[in-house]
Amino acid sequence: MPFAYRKLKLKTRMILVLGLVSALQTGLIGGFAGYYLSESLYDEIGQRALMVSKTVAAMPAVIEGVQERDSRALMTLSSRLAETNQALFIVIGDHKAIRLSHPDPARIGHSMADDDDDEGTLALEQGQAYVGRARGSLGESMRGKSPIVDPASGEIIGIVSVGYSLEQVFSVIRRYNLVLYTVMGLMLVGSVLAAIVIAGRFKRAIFGLEPEEIAGLFQERDATLQSVREGIIAINRDGIITTFNRTAIKTLGLDPDIRLAGQPIGDILPDNNLMTALQTGESAFDQEVWLKGRQMIVNRLPVRQGDEIIGVVASFRLRDELDQVSRQLTRIQQYADTLRSQTHEYSNKLHTIAGLIQIGANDEALALIGSEVSDHQALIHLLLEAVPDPVLAGCLLGKYNRAREMGLRLVIDPDSQMADVPDSLPRDQLVSALGNLIDNALEATRQHRGEGGIVHLSMTDLGHDLIFEVEDQGPGVPADQQDRIFERGVSGKGDGDRGIGLYLVRQFVDRWGGSVTVESLQPSGSRFTLYLSKVPESDPNRRMQRG
Repeated sequence: MPFAYRKLKLKTRMILVLGLVSALQTGLIGGFAGYYLSESLYDEIGQRALMVSKTVAAMPAVIEGVQERDSRALMTLSSRLAETNQALFIVIGDHKAIRLSHPDPARIGHSMADDDDDEGTLALEQGQAYVGRARGSLGESMRGKSPIVDPASGEIIGIVSVGYSLEQVFSVIRRYNLVLYTVMGLMLVGSVLAAIVIAGRFKRAIFGLEPEEIAGLFQERDATLQSVREGIIAINRDGIITTFNRTAIKTLGLDPDIRLAGQPIGDILPDNNLMTALQTGESAFDQEVWLKGRQMIVNRLPVRQGDEIIGVVASFRLRDELDQVSRQLTRIQQYADTLRSQTHEYSNKLHTIAGLIQIGANDEALALIGSEVSDHQALIHLLLEAVPDPVLAGCLLGKYNRAREMGLRLVIDPDSQMADVPDSLPRDQLVSALGNLIDNALEATRQHRGEGGIVHLSMTDLGHDLIFEVEDQGPGVPADQQDRIFERGVSGKGDGDRGIGLYLVRQFVDRWGGSVTVESLQPSGSRFTLYLSKVPESDPNRRMQRG
């Protein structure tokens, strides 16, 4: 490719290429059409000359005139026939090709070879009529020659030559060619204009980029895609994989040599939610899902072109050590908050007890100490008996102390029982869901009732489900909000970063297999009920147990 051409803009290149292709096609089509038209006209004139020559040769008057060598009669007859058939000439000769009639009387008696190198051999010797093209005394013409046969003896006694001027054919061809070339020119101009329009639209479709820029962006995108430590897979509107990176193959545990591009996403990830996102157009961020038997954090984002969804891009990563460390730090923070609240509470009570002793109210001091000891002992005894799981028991103890710091009471039903918690149930997710429900209840109670409010918790592990009920003394949840309260960003509190806790509860319930409900209490308050199956949603034995 010449350097000068490579320096041209893409739009200019496309116009030049499309224009040249259109010019070549138009030229070829026009040339073929002109050639075909010329040959058709020549053939038509030749056939006409041949037909007239055969007709003249079969006329009795012509046969009689040749037999009698009556040149005068033949001259008159041929002139009239030539005028009638619009022929350039009609020449009649004897069996030796000597003219008996001719438009120029001076040429009568001379051989027809004066006008044509062919003396009519085929017509005189072989008796065949034929068409020829020659230049004679009257100019270039298309000639039809036929033998004159004596009907009595069957002998060839003469020849008839009928000619049509090619100058007439040339004028017709020139007229047709003028029209043809005009149309060709208009087609060429139209092709160039179409090339300009197509090039402009193509340029806009690729955002005004040049091929070299597109190649650079593609390489940059590929390098960026491969450098991301999260797995990335993109599908088109038909669910076909269009983009992926090496991390996706590694994270999903696929064969490193597999080619994902062009394969249906359902064949690679049968339990994916990308098709759902493609149909609904809803984005999803930081969702915990199970893929290929591994727990992953997934983000899904629809790709839009105008108002149309043309694909979905998903990124995912394993819940690796960093996620575990993050959760451990969160729990440590919760423990620190619990210890801080306990320290604050006991510091106040120690000061109160010290003051009672100093004023000599020893009985009151002993009563306060006994009350405090008895409350904690009762709670610890209940937790040891009803909740043997240390993680769950620690969470409830922390929430109990948190409620007291807020000036509230967390009352755990003494008939509660939560000993049959399956080992497969993630404890961190369980305490996160239950903790969010209790925190939500404490916050609603404090805002509506202030200090002295009570939050009730009851638990049971009877049957096939674990059931937790949390009742608050808040304002309640309106009926039209009870379904939306679990959506991300929806909250009954208007300040701060709200609408996350209950959303996380619903996410955990959907992953594990269960449900969470809310109902309003009278005169005020709400009851949140959390149902968790003892068998995971993916376990095939779950249907048997429920059946």
